[in-house]
Amino acid sequence: MHHYSIEKNVQIIVALLKAHGIRYVIASPGSTNVCLTASLQSDDYFKIYSSVDERSAAYLACGLAAETEEPVVLTCTEATASRNYLPGLTEAFYRKLPVLAITATNNKFYVGQNHPQMIDRSVLPVDVARKSVYIPILRTPKEERGYAVLVNDAILELTRNGGGPVHLEYETEYSQDYSITSLPSVNVIHRITYREVFPELPQGNTAIYVGEHNRWSDTMTELVDAFCEKYGAVVLTDHIGNYHGKYGVPFTLVTSQWQKRYSCCNIDTLIYIGNISSSYKKQWNIKCSWRINPDGKVRNVFGNLAYVFQMKETDFFRQYVENGHHIAGSNLYYQEWMSTYEGLKQKIPELPLSNLWVAQNTLPLLPEGATLFLGIENTLRCWNFFKTHKRLEGFCNTGGFGIDGGVSSMIGAALANPKKIYYGIIGDLAFFYDINVLGNRHVGKNLRLMVINNGLGQQFKNPGHPAGVLGESSSIYVAAAGHYGNRSRSLVKNYAESLGYQYLVAESKEEFLAVVEEFTSSDIGDRSIIFEVFTDTKDETQALSLISNLEVSLGGVSKETAKKLLGKSGVKKLSKILNQKAANPGIYGE
Repeated sequence: MHHYSIEKNVQIIVALLKAHGIRYVIASPGSTNVCLTASLQSDDYFKIYSSVDERSAAYLACGLAAETEEPVVLTCTEATASRNYLPGLTEAFYRKLPVLAITATNNKFYVGQNHPQMIDRSVLPVDVARKSVYIPILRTPKEERGYAVLVNDAILELTRNGGGPVHLEYETEYSQDYSITSLPSVNVIHRITYREVFPELPQGNTAIYVGEHNRWSDTMTELVDAFCEKYGAVVLTDHIGNYHGKYGVPFTLVTSQWQKRYSCCNIDTLIYIGNISSSYKKQWNIKCSWRINPDGKVRNVFGNLAYVFQMKETDFFRQYVENGHHIAGSNLYYQEWMSTYEGLKQKIPELPLSNLWVAQNTLPLLPEGATLFLGIENTLRCWNFFKTHKRLEGFCNTGGFGIDGGVSSMIGAALANPKKIYYGIIGDLAFFYDINVLGNRHVGKNLRLMVINNGLGQQFKNPGHPAGVLGESSSIYVAAAGHYGNRSRSLVKNYAESLGYQYLVAESKEEFLAVVEEFTSSDIGDRSIIFEVFTDTKDETQALSLISNLEVSLGGVSKETAKKLLGKSGVKKLSKILNQKAANPGIYGE
């Protein structure tokens, strides 16, 4: 019978070594690594060799890895024992040999405190390991799932792009309990390259999720459409996903409903392409995800990554279009998504003047082929609730997801094509953060910048945000209210006009509708435009509450969910509005 250490990080390391087919181990004596060594030796899957000299052990691993063409594990105790691995790991680095050096340590806070044998391995020479990861003592299931990803990543790095040595350090409490007789179930991540056998696409609901994505080539769009036709898949996208094929679903409206999860959100296989998404946790249930990217890196966005395909997206989709066997026959899944979306869209009530209302009434007016730059967080979220049938190009600084640079990125793009109009939407704090660029002498006549000014960071006032527990006091420092003229009616106007911009303003829906067509016009005039729209944070909050509760049940669990997000007073107010909507649908635009 097997006897594994009770320490969870050790169990996960052992389980994933087995799952990835790594069987060779060279163990050196020691106390700090005893939990791992004892666990390995109790499992006859592993072929273990002993070496007292760690320097020799590392070279033994080099010879064994080169001869077997398989990864080899090293394990030793703390202190200078691990230092003796460096010559052999250097050899492995330059010969690209898959040697996994696993070291153990006490808690990191002992480093530098004159604690016996505690040395600092946080910085390694650049040519001894392709990657170094640290696994602490694991206390919760969430930690176990999260750090298992890092162990997967370390193991996969042994063979990525030619391979080489990797360092994995784990924390131990020297447990003497070896009562665990079976290893835990772990999520195993595999990497697929051009030369390997592609896995069969599982039966069930398949969705392609598009994060931030550069312009699509016609070939890429055709391949994705062919994939969707063959496998009955859908493409979950938004403005910055930039997919304009036949099977796109504007998913945000569906997945952002707080009190109902729709059957279309049950996804068996999610294929993730593109970069950092504009969306946070959504109301969906995903069994497993596949990532396709030439970088081949582990990016466990959805918590259930099964495969990383290190290749171009076009090569991935071409493989499955030309060689896959599963044929859907009809795309009922796409129809289900679109039916759900269209049904919710019809339920959207008249929203108060807000970023959401502005998006709803501006998107249809943007010209075909327009380029749209969106500010992060609240603006990006609001505009993704709505779509237009026109082909738009969408961009947002989701790479760092910071407040800085939104206006500068838009102007930088506009410099490349002075004869094309670039549209931008940004909140007031992000606008003022990046205001200096408006005075750049290279700015042309092709900018249309809309500033949604409610005098603070609306993100921190939205229902469900952690700052909600602070109530009105969040305005002082968290939401940073009162800066930049405190919604001054002259500050942006005077600044813009002094720099030669045309200035438009709206403080009501009527004022907005009177000038929005001028803002969205495709004609380049004699100067660029800055359009300031003044909104109120209470209207912004109410608008988001309304659009996120289009199908509301205030009983049972749903009521508790609503209370957490909106508070008791918010639930009462929302119920009143929705009851009025049900009694007088014509008033609310249905």
